Amino acid sequence: MSDYKINTKCVQGGYTPGNGEPRQIPIIQSTTFKYATSEDMGKLFDLEASGYFYTRLQNPTNDHVAVKVAELEGGTAAMLTSSGQAANFYSVFNIATCGDHVVASSTIYGGTYNLFAVTMKKMGVDFTFVDPDCTEQELNAAFRENTKAVFGETIANPALTVLDIEKFARAAHAHGVPLIVDTTFATPVLCRPIEWGADIVTHSTTKYMDGHGAAVGGCIVDSGKFDWTAHAEKFPGLCTPDESYHGITYTEKFGLAGAFITKATAQLMRDFGSIQSPQNAFLLNLGLESLHVRMPRHCENGLAVARFLKAHPKVAWVTYPGLEGDKYYALAQKYLPDGACGVVSFGVKGGRKAAEAFMKELKLAAIETHVADARTCCLHPASATHRQMNDDELAAAGITPDLVRMSCGLEDADDLIADIAQALEKA
Repeated sequence: MSDYKINTKCVQGGYTPGNGEPRQIPIIQSTTFKYATSEDMGKLFDLEASGYFYTRLQNPTNDHVAVKVAELEGGTAAMLTSSGQAANFYSVFNIATCGDHVVASSTIYGGTYNLFAVTMKKMGVDFTFVDPDCTEQELNAAFRENTKAVFGETIANPALTVLDIEKFARAAHAHGVPLIVDTTFATPVLCRPIEWGADIVTHSTTKYMDGHGAAVGGCIVDSGKFDWTAHAEKFPGLCTPDESYHGITYTEKFGLAGAFITKATAQLMRDFGSIQSPQNAFLLNLGLESLHVRMPRHCENGLAVARFLKAHPKVAWVTYPGLEGDKYYALAQKYLPDGACGVVSFGVKGGRKAAEAFMKELKLAAIETHVADARTCCLHPASATHRQMNDDELAAAGITPDLVRMSCGLEDADDLIADIAQALEKA
């Protein structure tokens, strides 16, 4: 599918049925797979043959969908996970373990921040969080000898900062480590970070990729471009024999195109088991088939709502990268010329209480711990997704007490604006 445009890849990527085979990707809802001999199965456990033996590691339905996402992102290999959190964890832990260090943007999703700053810290992985707007000198100063990766979000949730991917990629590569980018809000329809220098991309497929609030999931895509062997001393897990798989060296056996994802599957999925269910992978594929049609509408609604909010006297401030005059407008024009997603962040005059009062009056937009859905929803992050952060951490993440995150769905923009207007008048 490499010669086709992204719209075609959304619809037909990942799976080509043969004569008389199902037109839609089949759901292989089976935990195990039958083999004629022990020798046949043994080859799978030795990574000497391709195939399936237990869905905790791999499943045909999942693999078809993973191939589609890899094609959309321009990567060489991909794997589905049970959630976006699992995808971000695997993407980092696959190369950074106890005693290692990672540089990360400070304006990332609160759940990811907690994963890095609290849970992975307990596992011995240390993180330095940097302002995404830092200078290149400040960014380079954050690296250490034991730094193994750099992490950021294309469009941060919910601060809506736009990552300067090229700047972060330059710094990462200058220090011999990969750049990992969570590009959930952008999707490959709006931005493909690999084309700007990112080495690994992740998604919470629960969001725009699914698009209907039906299936939780995540995905990791490897660009296949980062040369692990050029920095072999930094990445022994990829460049030295794995005794848990009979001494296989992943970069030698699977090359740069397949080493990262194969290791993540053979080791991390084997041991942690955060597999996406085949049923959820099937639902994800249904969402992907319309992704290229849905994203422009989300962007149109987001921009219309942002423009309305900016002009409203009861709104203190508005952040939307696609809005003229926004701090990240120039970066959005560079990395997101076709739209800046459907999520708008803004503050209601009167602070936290005013923001909560406004949300109670909404009729179309529901208060949900969700985002990037066909239906408009909103959230007060300081009380929900970022509740675990203290005031300083909230400020570093770009979260203020009055911040409302509104995810504009696929409804008519006029109806959304009318709903927001009446809620602001009553608040």
